[in-house]
Amino acid sequence: MKFKYFFVLIQSFLCFVLNAQELDKEVLMHVDGDPVYVSEFMTVYNKNLNLVQDESQKNVDEYLKLFTNYKLKIKEAKTQGLDKKPAYKNELSSYRKELAKNFMTDNTVTEALVEEAYNRISNEVKAQHILVLLSENASPADTLAAYQKISKLRDATLTEGFENVMNHQADGKTIIAEQLGWFTGFKMVYAFENAAYNTAVGETSQPFRTRFGYHIVNVQDKRKSRGECTVAHIMILKKEEANAEDLETRIEDIYKKIKQGEDFEALAKQFSEDKSSASKGGLLPPFSGGQLSTPTFEDVAFGLKEIGAVSKPFKTQYGWHIIKLYNKKPLEDFKDIKAKLVNKVQHDERSTRIDQALYDNLKTTYNVSDKEPNLDYFASILNADYYISKWKLPLDFDGGKTLFTIGDRAFTYLDFGYFIMKNQRRVSRDTSFKTIISKKYNDFLNASLVAYHEANLENENQDFANIINEYREGLLLFDLMETTIWNTAKTDSLAIEKFYELNKENYVFPERIDAVVASSAKEKTLKKVSKLLAKNKALEVIKNTVNTKDAVEVVFTSGIMDAQHQMLPKSFQFKKGISKIFKHHDAFEVVQVKAVLPETQKTLAESKGAVISDYQKDKEDKWVKALANKYKVVINKVVFDKVKSQIESNK
Repeated sequence: MKFKYFFVLIQSFLCFVLNAQELDKEVLMHVDGDPVYVSEFMTVYNKNLNLVQDESQKNVDEYLKLFTNYKLKIKEAKTQGLDKKPAYKNELSSYRKELAKNFMTDNTVTEALVEEAYNRISNEVKAQHILVLLSENASPADTLAAYQKISKLRDATLTEGFENVMNHQADGKTIIAEQLGWFTGFKMVYAFENAAYNTAVGETSQPFRTRFGYHIVNVQDKRKSRGECTVAHIMILKKEEANAEDLETRIEDIYKKIKQGEDFEALAKQFSEDKSSASKGGLLPPFSGGQLSTPTFEDVAFGLKEIGAVSKPFKTQYGWHIIKLYNKKPLEDFKDIKAKLVNKVQHDERSTRIDQALYDNLKTTYNVSDKEPNLDYFASILNADYYISKWKLPLDFDGGKTLFTIGDRAFTYLDFGYFIMKNQRRVSRDTSFKTIISKKYNDFLNASLVAYHEANLENENQDFANIINEYREGLLLFDLMETTIWNTAKTDSLAIEKFYELNKENYVFPERIDAVVASSAKEKTLKKVSKLLAKNKALEVIKNTVNTKDAVEVVFTSGIMDAQHQMLPKSFQFKKGISKIFKHHDAFEVVQVKAVLPETQKTLAESKGAVISDYQKDKEDKWVKALANKYKVVINKVVFDKVKSQIESNK
């Protein structure tokens, strides 16, 4: 009996799946006669469902309006011929090739490279190197000379010491020497990374070549990755107009308050000038070694040993910091970071190995021979013009013969001839025509294999087709919006001025105060401060009276503040005079309001960013309405009701 119900359930599920597949093929709407299928609507809806912040956009009816407007814009872009622009075609072609790699890679090779990459990022190398500069297209003679020079330099390092050779042989022009510090996987070009990781500590590598020339690398030390660190910080920004001593004094005052036992997070909320983290008690996103642009900050952070430890104030190029350690954890497990590594490997120099595996696989798939055909004819028609990239196919070129076949497509002598002509690169005159043709044939065959396979991907892989269509329309939409809305909105100064005049009430400074806020962990201290403020004592006098050399009891913040200022509670009443003492951000505060600045009208210059943004939105709304009148949209209500029903059943 149970099996009977089981099969009924399976049958129901299969019917649901088949019905959904059939629905995807139905036409949801026509835009100026062009069909738009349910599959496209569902793909976009499901992808964006978790990204939209406005809950109304998750409503299917509301989303249909957005989708319709989107398709109207795409129709207009095609009407304007934006899809025919060379720049658009080139960018789309480039993206297709990059995306296709994800669908045509050799998984075995990729897996090996990903595992190697994980091992590399699990360890860090400290190294120094010497480079003999050499062009990628250098002649054999120049290449040999550069190799001999780097070999002699390596021999010299073995007897004189690496650093001694660096200091005395490098000229900064043809011979470069650098202390590289610590680095990990993906931080150097792949050939350099290989040499560094495969050389033992204290040893110097054999000469190796990168696109920059010939190197030798001396490995000074190796260590396990420092993993990931999470900290909070209090930051006093470096300011051009500020006295350096004032900034240092302020950070030292805050540090003394921490040492006195005051809460780090509360102080960060009050005084940190890093707006992105102050409201969170100074908390920063986790980071790993080499991720930040401030090595000093990283070194201090990783140098903290115990959770909860607080650093002394220190300076970076951005200002002064105090940091508190929240968490330290080792590098993520391989399974957790694998997807990120696959993406990095496919976009790194390692990809050349993946590419070669792809070429080999496609040769097998399409039964294309690895054996090079007789190419003597092509070598015979080259001449000296090729060395200066001015060679052309001869008038009597015999292009009708088939060179090779891929699937149902024959590639002819003419195809290869044009490839040679279009892909001329300056090469040394010492390079023989036979060598040039052999390399060009290999490049042509590989490019043809990939192009043929890629051309059929949209028919063979629906995921690939969806992504390509999304990118294709995204490029069109960007170009259309840039030319129709964004650029004109920035340059249409008269229209912007008119829009501002019609909507001036939207651009005002809110009510503000010119105030001094005194903050302390002790209410008793602020009572004393309040009395001194009432007597109009200068802030320096009050600080010297209340604070001591060893204890900072109060910190002042002064300036023009609106109701959203971090030092003011939401309920604070704007009233001239000295406020009552109140608790805010886990500390006590008292505010001296010197003046209440009423709401005032912003000038166009003061509100130009907001005005332009609003003007663009208004212009776009009117433009979309015009498009709706220009292109007839017919929605298949029966099909749309089915779509709604399917979406509701999946919730």
